[in-house]
Amino acid sequence: MSARHGRAGRGLPGSPGPLGSRGRTALLTAIAGAAAARAAYAVLTARPPGGEKTWTRTNHRGEPVTLLEGPAVTAGVVAAVSIAPGVPARARAAAVLAGVGAAAFGGYDDLAGSGDRRGFRGHLGALREGRLTTGAMKIGGIGATGAAAAAILGGSPADVAINSGLIAGGANLLNLFDLRPGRAIKVALAAVALLRVPVGGTAAAGGTAAAVAGSAAGLLGEDLGERAMLGDAGANALGAVLGAAAAASLPRGARLAALAAITGLTAASEVVSFTKVIERTAPLRWLDMLGRRPAAQSVAGQARAPGSGPRPPAAASGGRHAAAAGAGDPAEPANNGQAAAGAGRGGTLRSSPGT
Repeated sequence: MSARHGRAGRGLPGSPGPLGSRGRTALLTAIAGAAAARAAYAVLTARPPGGEKTWTRTNHRGEPVTLLEGPAVTAGVVAAVSIAPGVPARARAAAVLAGVGAAAFGGYDDLAGSGDRRGFRGHLGALREGRLTTGAMKIGGIGATGAAAAAILGGSPADVAINSGLIAGGANLLNLFDLRPGRAIKVALAAVALLRVPVGGTAAAGGTAAAVAGSAAGLLGEDLGERAMLGDAGANALGAVLGAAAAASLPRGARLAALAAITGLTAASEVVSFTKVIERTAPLRWLDMLGRRPAAQSVAGQARAPGSGPRPPAAASGGRHAAAAGAGDPAEPANNGQAAAGAGRGGTLRSSPGT
């Protein structure tokens, strides 16, 4: 175990230079992820599968945004993880499976979701009524691919169960933050930083986390500029890969603590609006607004005021994090977001991305 979690730090033998060999490898992996994500985004936006309309939503400013950032960032992280030096074969395979599976089921919910049910309670309630929502299918699908990825990592039955929860729970939790431009990517980058601290600074965590960081950062400008959004496909994929990185590298105690945090935040999202907490906390609000365009006050004001009457047309079509708002954060009003992430193929609100 000590060898598994040993860390090559600055100034240690075999780690010449300020970054050390592991730091340089992580940097190169991040650059590869950014380049792959940008290349995939360029190809997808030039020739959108199914046509541009399939992937276009209208944000709270009445401006079009594309959901193609999600597939592009998934392509970037999968490509970077696949070539990252030093990542054990099992950890690499688990991360790729977790990311591709989460993106596939999240993308299905992006494009086919109706938005009439949000959150775990909403989708499970629909199941009790005999209706299978796209959100419920996503819950089951990401859970199944998470369990398969955990099985690839191996370990005792307890470890497989914990790791399944980390991967599926990480996919869902990051999606809960995809309610404003750049927010989910900022949370992903913070999680990457946590995986680089001594307890998690292994090759499995470092290479995989670097792939996430580079791929996400490569498209951060598109997200902050409200030209594109992660959607369920991108947010679920990044969260699942981060969960796989934690599962492959952290000791059991740290994994249990991470799983408890994920479970607690997910449960809290059913009754507490993350956006309202962020807006009321000055440091979080500053970080959340960093790099973003000024808010559209006229729409934002209506989004914050319950019972304020009908929504304007742009907000009604879902704001990017409008529909996604209702989606990723079940405790929030559905018109509270950035872009019609939640919109289905016809532009109506989709089911919760956070499910």
